[in-house]
Amino acid sequence: MSEAVARIEPVASAPLVGDGVTVALAPVMTRYNLRGSASDLATLTQVRLPTRIGDVGDASGDLAIMLGPDEWLLIGAVKEDSAGQPVSIVEVSDRQIGFDVIGPRSAELLMSGCPLDLERMAVGRGTRTIYETVEIVVIKRAPDAFRVEVWRSFAPWLWAALAQA
Repeated sequence: MSEAVARIEPVASAPLVGDGVTVALAPVMTRYNLRGSASDLATLTQVRLPTRIGDVGDASGDLAIMLGPDEWLLIGAVKEDSAGQPVSIVEVSDRQIGFDVIGPRSAELLMSGCPLDLERMAVGRGTRTIYETVEIVVIKRAPDAFRVEVWRSFAPWLWAALAQA
């Protein structure tokens, strides 16, 4: 007899609401770490992968960010089987979760623990960085909206740090 499995997130489902900023748990989505050539991976994922480090491709609900010369984070679905291809496609959905940080003070909140000037980051760009001592991926989706991806084990700490900030 099988039992239904319920996903329990490591942070509250209710958003943090502050003066000019809201932090909310992003919707549950499938996430992949992709390694290989952009052309081979684009064929398998059927997503336009960005070709410049830090660029973000956003189409049909899928989001892809180029993190390194041959590395992408894909938030979406892989359409084809990669067997026999010279690529690495690893599902990391259970490894990390996302937070949406939205509002006119969103950059200010994130910069309270991040060494980057996120106000100057262009929309449609992202990077792997840190918040205090925790590795995160920050994607600027709009002038006042960011997606922050963090490993699940660090999520409660990051959530508490953002709440305190």
